[in-house]
Amino acid sequence: MALIVQKYGGTSVGSIDRIRNVAQRIKAERDKGNQVVAVISAMGGVTDKLISMANELGQEPAERELDVLLSSGEQQSIALLSIALNEIGVDTVSATGRQAGILTSGSHTRGRIEDIKPDLINNYLAADKTVVVAGFQGTNPDGLIHTLGRGGSDLSAIAVASAVKADLCQILTDVDGVYTADPRVVQKARKLPEISYDELLELASVGTKVMQSRSVEFAKKYGVKFEVRSSLNENPGTIVTEEHEAMESVVIRGVSIERSQARVTITGIPDTPGMSGKILGSLAEAEINIDMIVSNIAHDRLARHSFTMHTNDLGRAQSALKKVLDEISPEAEIETEAGIAKLSCVGIGMRSHSGVAAKMFESLGEAGINIGMISTSEIKISVTVDEGEIEKAARVVHTAFNLDD
Repeated sequence: MALIVQKYGGTSVGSIDRIRNVAQRIKAERDKGNQVVAVISAMGGVTDKLISMANELGQEPAERELDVLLSSGEQQSIALLSIALNEIGVDTVSATGRQAGILTSGSHTRGRIEDIKPDLINNYLAADKTVVVAGFQGTNPDGLIHTLGRGGSDLSAIAVASAVKADLCQILTDVDGVYTADPRVVQKARKLPEISYDELLELASVGTKVMQSRSVEFAKKYGVKFEVRSSLNENPGTIVTEEHEAMESVVIRGVSIERSQARVTITGIPDTPGMSGKILGSLAEAEINIDMIVSNIAHDRLARHSFTMHTNDLGRAQSALKKVLDEISPEAEIETEAGIAKLSCVGIGMRSHSGVAAKMFESLGEAGINIGMISTSEIKISVTVDEGEIEKAARVVHTAFNLDD
């Protein structure tokens, strides 16, 4: 007998028929003799509908009340799935985040899991019951409901799997694994049988939408091996696990793209200590996430900083920067460029293979695609290109590294 934690996303439980399908999948595991803890998201579209209703009633709804409201979506799902399971003979009980012992900290609507006290879950499992847990939520030290933000149900599932010492954690969604690239962009993209935590973390950070990075970080920290697979078919998925030596034989594991990027360049910055901190601090105060950063000093001893961000943040960034640049120097100026996209290659094989950047840049150059900014890490190379050429760029690089085969 194995103990399996399964997470089902909003698409997987998006209708009564799909809830019945999930119930049958869980029953199939029980029929094999396995125990199951299912972590469930709100039905597809429900969270957006609740947010829309709140915004109709108030221009800036209190985040505390939003947490109470949004958590009801998952509670609806777990009750419906439990009813469906009991109807087909699977002894099932549901549990909210609080009942499941999920303890959180941080701000409302952006909670962080601090600990899980799985006593209730373990007691139900000892009684041979299937447990259906509400994802995306927990309670803070004051006993108030906290939601976990984007990807919260994935995080809930990984954390529950760690707490109950599950034999396997499955993240079931509407895609059947992690691919070498987005199949909608690169027709020859292939599903990966396995990928390391670090590779998936890098892919998540540069645009791959399979999982939120903090869920993968949690899994890596606590050694939770998990599988990403589809809830709509029985195809094997992608195993996400610790890296091993054989993984390094594959130089590039995947290619990712991120659209709707903008570049901001600040020129005329005095080359004195603390300037970068002031500039980036102003963006942090405006809650603007920046990505690629390139800095250099010109011959006139004035610094030049360039960084990228999502296009939606460009207006707020200009407003925040103008205030601080007026204080720094009258010579400082802001230049902006929208309509760019980011292309990234990721693979732990970069650590032991040379010439990766050269091959990437050569393939793009031969295809007539111009490169803007460049950013690297130990296992990632990212470049910016014109957004109109991003799909062509992804296909070119995918082929150059033999990922089509």
